[in-house]
Order: sequence, then structure tokens, then C-alpha cells
Amino acid sequence: MLFNLHNHSHYCDGSSAPEEYIRAAIEKGFDTLGFSSHAPVPFENKFAIKDEQALLEYAGEIRQLKKKYKDQIHIFLSLEIDHIPGITRSFEYFSKVAGLDYTIGGIHLVKSPLRPGLWFIDGSKRAIYDEGLKKMFNGDIHVAVSTYWKQMRDMIQNQKPDIIAHLDKIKMHNQDRYFSQHEGWYVDEVDKTLELIAKTGSIVEVNTRGIYKKRSDELFPGKDILKKLLHLNIPITLNSDAHKPHELNGYFAEAKSILTEIGFSKVKVFGENGWQDTALETTAPGNVSGL
Repeated sequence: MLFNLHNHSHYCDGSSAPEEYIRAAIEKGFDTLGFSSHAPVPFENKFAIKDEQALLEYAGEIRQLKKKYKDQIHIFLSLEIDHIPGITRSFEYFSKVAGLDYTIGGIHLVKSPLRPGLWFIDGSKRAIYDEGLKKMFNGDIHVAVSTYWKQMRDMIQNQKPDIIAHLDKIKMHNQDRYFSQHEGWYVDEVDKTLELIAKTGSIVEVNTRGIYKKRSDELFPGKDILKKLLHLNIPITLNSDAHKPHELNGYFAEAKSILTEIGFSKVKVFGENGWQDTALETTAPGNVSGL
């Protein structure tokens, strides 16, 4: 079974109409495809679904396509929902309004405790990360990154996402410039977060986008965290976070090989009967393989 549960369309910052992703998925041999455009946020931006009306249009189109292609591929409806305490709506709200099959929670904007404003830690421009660190946190990387992990734990505890997106994406624009992932304080933040995940039951996404977009030299999360996930028996799923149809299986074969080497033998997939385990199968890197 080849699947991908985290994908973006032109309803948010994706490149193409949902049907183009479906056609590409069928050509690549996918069994299951989940759409997860960025949920609306209450401020001006260029990455999320514009408003609630557009959200309902998005949900309606995905349901129509699900019926249209029901004999060729399983289609599911989701949102990647930002969690910014005191600013964004609850995951439960979006789930009810749009009738979601599952939720994906992600942190892209970190709320500073020092001054008004948000630190954008994602995107293609490292300079924006650097400028936000200086403006929102006076350049204090320890406070900034600790705030990211605290916000992540708040999301996990209070919003209870089915999937946690790109868990350690805070490292992407760091590139070992401001902190090391091996520093004690950083490891402590990770460990506290993993302990909470183990208690709450969310699925951790293994996200390949950082590698195939050449913004990271490792998966989100990296090998050290993946080994801890295995030890804690925290379930994982594999997604490419595609923003273009050709990215649907980006770095999948290589990622499966990495997961197998670490010791994973199964991943979670969403189906008509809910969440289930499926075996992790690998092929040589560079080939399209199934799960």
C-alpha cells in the first residue's frame, strides 16, 4: 500500500488543483491520498485557506473527488492546523465545521512571550527565521527554541492532533548555527515532548520534505528522535508534505530504508475503518515503493 496523508493544494500554498494530485497519485500507484491544506488563521498571510467560506468549498470539492475516484483510490479530508495559543481556533472546531477524517497539527509560527508578534520558523528564506529570532526573542536562541517546544506540547496536550507534523522543524533554518541538537537543554525539551506524546497517543509524522527540497540534511524528525520513538512505542506515519503533484512520493524509498535500519517494521495509515497498522516495506533508494 502506497499512501500519503499530508498534502497541500491550491486552496492554500500548494501549486495545483486537488484533482491533479489525485491523477498523479494514481499514476504512481498510490492506494490512499489525504488532503491537508493549511487551516485558516485570523491574520493576513499567503499560506493558508483564506476563510471559512473557502474552507467549506475545499471540503466540498474533496468529498466530490472522493466519490468520483472511489474505484481507483481512497481519498480522505484533513487540514494541517496551526496551533498558536490565544490566536488560532481549536482543532475540534475545524474538525466539526469541515467534517474532517483526521487532523494534523503543526507549529509554523511561534508566539513570543517577550513582545507582540510571531516568529515564522518555516518557509524557504532563512533570513526571515534570523530576523524573527532577533526581533521576537532578542536573538536568544535558547528562549526561542524552548518556546517552540513548549508551544508544541501545549498543542499535543490541549488539541490532541491525530498526526503531529514535522516534529523538530525548528532545526531546519538553524543548520547548526545557533544550537546543537545534542545540547542537554535541547535534548531535555525533546524528551519532555516525547513523554507527553507517549501518554496522549498522537501519531508522529516522518516528513521527507526538508530533504527533497534541500532545506535539511535529515528527516523531520531526525534519527536520534526516531530511535526514541521506537523505544517508546510511539506510532509513526510517513508523509512527503507535498505542495506539488510530483512531490507525492518524494524521498519515500530512502526514508523507508532509514526507518527499517532503525528498527521500525510498521507505520500507521488511515482507512475507511479508521487508523490501522501496515507493514513497512522497502526497495532500493530511488525507486517508488509501497507500504
